Amino acid sequence: MESTYKTRLSSEQLNAIIDQHFSASIQDYKEMVDGWANQAYLITLSDAQRVVLKIAPSASTNLMRCEQDLMLAEVEALRLIAELQDVPVPRVLAYDDSLTIAPARYFVMEYMSGTPYNQVKDQYAAEEQANIEHELGRYNRRINEIKGEKFGYFSEKKQHYSSWKEAFMNLMDDILIDGQEVGIEFTIGYAELRRLIAEKSEVLDDVKEPVLVSWDLWDGNVLVDAGRITAIIDFERSLWADPLMEHYFSHFNYTPGFVEGYGHSITTPSELRRRSLYDLYFDLVLRIECAYRQYDNQEHVNRTIHNLEEGIERFRLS
Repeated sequence: MESTYKTRLSSEQLNAIIDQHFSASIQDYKEMVDGWANQAYLITLSDAQRVVLKIAPSASTNLMRCEQDLMLAEVEALRLIAELQDVPVPRVLAYDDSLTIAPARYFVMEYMSGTPYNQVKDQYAAEEQANIEHELGRYNRRINEIKGEKFGYFSEKKQHYSSWKEAFMNLMDDILIDGQEVGIEFTIGYAELRRLIAEKSEVLDDVKEPVLVSWDLWDGNVLVDAGRITAIIDFERSLWADPLMEHYFSHFNYTPGFVEGYGHSITTPSELRRRSLYDLYFDLVLRIECAYRQYDNQEHVNRTIHNLEEGIERFRLS
């Protein structure tokens, strides 16, 4: 989907990048159109090796507060996950934040085969879907076993916290400020929504250990082939957080296959209340990012509006 965030590169710039990092030339390249924010290119090198170049929005782009240093977050998360050696993620081959060749940060990673799960999910029988989601649960659990020192964003520009409650309330405050600044209105006033969030936030103190959370591990970021996961991609939203923030614990998914593979389900009152906070946060992000990215798909925008209205009502009753 098109958005105003994407930084496009000329063939000359792409060739300069490949020459800089690989001492090779480009045999062929094409834009990868599935991404919603960062621009990506699938590049075939002169030695037939295929790589993916991903470039961030330019420094002049009006980003949401939760989108600072997304490329740094993705590169660091991929490197940490690669150390596990049993989760299929692309290797980072090069990273450049100098802005000398390109107008924004970029990195190059190995190409991973497979088709996004959301594009072929309906082609699999229920049992096959359950097997894929069981596998995803196992991989997601491994990712969440990576421990951090503080809670919060990867970004060095952001404060890091010893308390998950402090960190999450900062995340929530960021997205609400973003919404107010672009004039997004809800079925409830901002002051009342903030009051409800604060009222329900005490359960966040139950989270004691920061772990690596992908947060954006939805079906579009899971590559599959012949009923197996071939790769997990797009870690730009990664943060140090409560593992129950992961997407497959959300109201959009939370399937039996995933839960069995992950080895944990949401059962306690604290977990249920925490997940209601995370669902609200996600619904807010989906809605508010539309205004920043200026998506060209009005049908998607309308879905986020309706989803948020339902989400606020669910949160009221949680």
